[in-house]
Amino acid sequence: MKRMAGLVLFVTLAVALAALADIGPGALADAPSPASHSRDAPTPAEDVFTPVTVSTVGPETIPVLGSDGQWHVVYELLLTNGKMAPATIQRIQVLDADDPDRVVADYAGDDVVERLRTLTPQPATDAVIEPNGGRFFYIELAFPRRDAVPEAVEHHLELLAASNPGATEPTPLNYTAARFSLRGGRLPVLGPPLRGTGWVAINGCCNPEIVHRGSIQTINGGYWDAQRFAIDWMRLDSEGRLVVGDPSDVENYVGYGSDVLAVADGIVVDVLDELPDQVPGELPDPATITTRTVDGNHVVLDIGGGYFVNYAHLKLGTIRVQPGDRVRRGQVIANLGNSGNTAAPHLHLHVTTGPEVLGSDGFPYIFRNFLLAGQAGDIAGSDDLTGNWVESRLDPPEPQRRRFPLNLNIVDFPD
Repeated sequence: MKRMAGLVLFVTLAVALAALADIGPGALADAPSPASHSRDAPTPAEDVFTPVTVSTVGPETIPVLGSDGQWHVVYELLLTNGKMAPATIQRIQVLDADDPDRVVADYAGDDVVERLRTLTPQPATDAVIEPNGGRFFYIELAFPRRDAVPEAVEHHLELLAASNPGATEPTPLNYTAARFSLRGGRLPVLGPPLRGTGWVAINGCCNPEIVHRGSIQTINGGYWDAQRFAIDWMRLDSEGRLVVGDPSDVENYVGYGSDVLAVADGIVVDVLDELPDQVPGELPDPATITTRTVDGNHVVLDIGGGYFVNYAHLKLGTIRVQPGDRVRRGQVIANLGNSGNTAAPHLHLHVTTGPEVLGSDGFPYIFRNFLLAGQAGDIAGSDDLTGNWVESRLDPPEPQRRRFPLNLNIVDFPD
């Protein structure tokens, strides 16, 4: 097969050269001869046998300044074992792609296992990838300064795997793969999605255990992590409570019914307003969930620059916009509810690089300004949402400008 392809190429070139010869003398005077061109061509690098392929979920990202003063980079790798021998991932190093001697992060042993997920995705029990199997690997980087962030990173793997296509027993290997740009556009700057004090950033950035981060979905023939930087906003009252009274009554939640605001000027591209509130504490039957209803009643807003804002779990009958409407930052577009795949009233908010709710790449963003008022306890890890959830308070709250709230931050938004 290869000889036939080479023969076709040779004949094609011969015909082309014969045609050029008819153009006349001098027509190619300034062009290098084929011989001199081949002498100047670089020697191709030797191919490396890589039994485990490495790719990123999403084409690129950009660092985001968190409320902790660190610049955060968050992304995932897809590792696929394409050979007959099992592959054991022993070490993954993140390297500065333009300075490979600079190791940005180094994961080995238990650290590797803790960051591996199956394709479902569920936490992996060990570092072994079975033949024809795959795993996700979750990476979070933090830098003290913006100029410390590399332009791009690569990934160096140390593993036990098949050393050739016919190997059935693993042997030690190491190689570098998957260049990934950290200069992927600009950060969207958002206004407040809600008003007032005591809003908690639940299921937020930045660690691999977060619910949103792990929600990689197979949509439209690909893997997407649309919710990579999603936040579930729930509200505390002055006594640190999320709910006052019976937690099964949606009306008893402090944030329920709050005005939801347009975070930027934009155009409404999608609306769903037909689902009732869930009874708190109960999730819908997974068999009934579709890509259309998983976020409940929702609004998708095109804010320009290739970025889209998704508002989810809105209250039935309160959405005040329709597709095609132009909205202004700060405009009330709906009220906070409990529709769709949710067990308690909250506003789910995330930004993507496409209009699809789940079939787009999740992108970081920053808020123009807010106040950091404290830190809440592990709300997402509890089945009982009653009681006081304030772990610590800042008095006075700290002004934050053009930053991203981190997981369980208590945030006050300007009225």
